[in-house]
Amino acid sequence: MPELPEVETTVRGLARFLQGQRIVRVAVNRPDMRRPFPPDLVQALTGARINSLGRRAKYGLLHTDRDRTMIFHLGMSGRWRIDPEAPDKHDHLVLETADHQFALCDPRRFGWVDLVDTPALDQWPSFAAMGPEPLGDLLTARHLRSAFKDRKQSVKLMLLDQRIVAGLGNIYVCEALWRAGINPRKAAGRVSLKALERLVPEIRSVLEQSIRDGGSSLRDYARPDGELGYFATRFHVYGREGEPCHREDGGVIRRFTQGGRSTWYCPRCQR
Repeated sequence: MPELPEVETTVRGLARFLQGQRIVRVAVNRPDMRRPFPPDLVQALTGARINSLGRRAKYGLLHTDRDRTMIFHLGMSGRWRIDPEAPDKHDHLVLETADHQFALCDPRRFGWVDLVDTPALDQWPSFAAMGPEPLGDLLTARHLRSAFKDRKQSVKLMLLDQRIVAGLGNIYVCEALWRAGINPRKAAGRVSLKALERLVPEIRSVLEQSIRDGGSSLRDYARPDGELGYFATRFHVYGREGEPCHREDGGVIRRFTQGGRSTWYCPRCQR
């Protein structure tokens, strides 16, 4: 599933061509993806100008001059194609400006689109209870310390809780915990403030580096220009079971299951 850096990369790629442009045509090529398309989507977007684009957690946002915001989620295999050479049977939504065409292509149809009044965006159900953005100033060691207080659940699973931090996914939590030297099995309430002060900048660092690299390009994900990201070449633990740790004093990377997801870590340098 595309994670935060992949969504951020997608939004930035779209913004180069779409920000400030007026939508002259909207085509909905099927009634639904994971969810039905909003019934007023075509009417709301046709003739609207895209004032700005943004991201909240793993959701992309297209803000229009009609005080309506289109929210999109890429699901498992979704991506936007800009000026595709030919139509694809999985292009479920197409937006056109005077100069460009933008096709939301999703072979597995786990993605979806919603339409929200922009002033009420923060109250949209999926956003209302979300924690701070990991790249924003509100994510601090003290925020995590407060959220983790007396919690026996593992620090790895707590970081994946969107109510604590918005948008963190499995890849980047595994990598950030390795960088900070924190064992993913450790009870969140037992992680010291000093360790959390190491962790927060590492969360930002791993996300920012992946954004610069264009994401991880796992499975079906590609950027809007069709290029693949290459952050996967920089993984220290994710997917490296049985391989040596990249630290000189490290051990062998191990994998185990937490909350139904695989976790990779170095048992020697993450304590």
